[in-house]
Amino acid sequence: MFDFSIVTKWFDALLTQTLGLSSFWSILIECVVVGVLILTAYALIAIALIFMERKVCAYFQCRLGPMRVGPWGIFQVFADVVKMLIKEIFTVDKADKLLYCIAPFLVIVASVGTFSFLPWNKGAHILDFNVGVFMITAISSIGVLGVFLAGWGSNNKYSVISAMRGAVMMISYEMSLGLCLISSVVVTGTMQVSGIVEAQNSAWLIFQNPFVWIAFLIFLISGNAEANRGPFDLAEAESELTAGYHTEYSGMGFGFYYLAEYLNLFVISGIAATVFLGGWMPLHISGLDSFNNVMDLIPGVVWFFGKAFFVVWLLMWVKWTYPRLRIDQILKLEWKYLMPLMLLVLVLITTFEALV
Repeated sequence: MFDFSIVTKWFDALLTQTLGLSSFWSILIECVVVGVLILTAYALIAIALIFMERKVCAYFQCRLGPMRVGPWGIFQVFADVVKMLIKEIFTVDKADKLLYCIAPFLVIVASVGTFSFLPWNKGAHILDFNVGVFMITAISSIGVLGVFLAGWGSNNKYSVISAMRGAVMMISYEMSLGLCLISSVVVTGTMQVSGIVEAQNSAWLIFQNPFVWIAFLIFLISGNAEANRGPFDLAEAESELTAGYHTEYSGMGFGFYYLAEYLNLFVISGIAATVFLGGWMPLHISGLDSFNNVMDLIPGVVWFFGKAFFVVWLLMWVKWTYPRLRIDQILKLEWKYLMPLMLLVLVLITTFEALV
């Protein structure tokens, strides 16, 4: 398995030793390069997910999806990006200008922050703190403020109702998400994201403990709700609330929410792939050394993206299969079923680890 830290160490040595730059300038250049890479990957993955969403939706509805702009409609998303960039950005009368303008940036900050914790390959992670799981939950919670402030600052009754729905739902389902991540900490014994992946060297987490499967399924359900995806998209119920909390946004103000929705889908899928499916670790089966050697030939980044997009496809399948739930049904599902069940599963996982 290729260790990407070789490349990062070579680049650091190039700046400090070959070019003779001071530590300040070398760190500054490295931060700029990393920032550009993050934003580039952020934009490209969002474009891929938007195109994938349209094609998956069309498949389940027995349609073809976008086909006119470019072969198989692959340039349709780029046309939409250009349209969004040149659209007029208007302001709303009697809106709270400060909250109205800050809200989209809070959503993007939360999305990019959690996106930076995803380990693409061995040695290829941007942020890797020893309390990584805690940091992921803390940074992702900033997105709730972006949703609520958008509705409150827009001075629109539909947006306020949508923001209240979204905030209540996201705060509620963060409980189950946190418990699912704690279960992985119990099994692996570390909160560091790279450590969680390394602990799955011999077997993915879902194969190490028989109760982790339940935690994985609860994580997918809660993550779908956290990303405001169907059937948990009550905050954007078009038949009731027009466009929801971002009704009064246009241009890139709306574009930030549009990007964040799809990248949050990828972040949830990436975290699920990292924590429960081994991240960039290949599939190993005990006793089949030849099979394991073949699996090791596949690059880690291929494993990570393959697992992440598989989870993305599952969540899209759910969205275009089940109808939208009512807000009381969504909250009842979390507080009466998912969270008590996850507490029980956490006890069972801990007991199993203690006995084994």
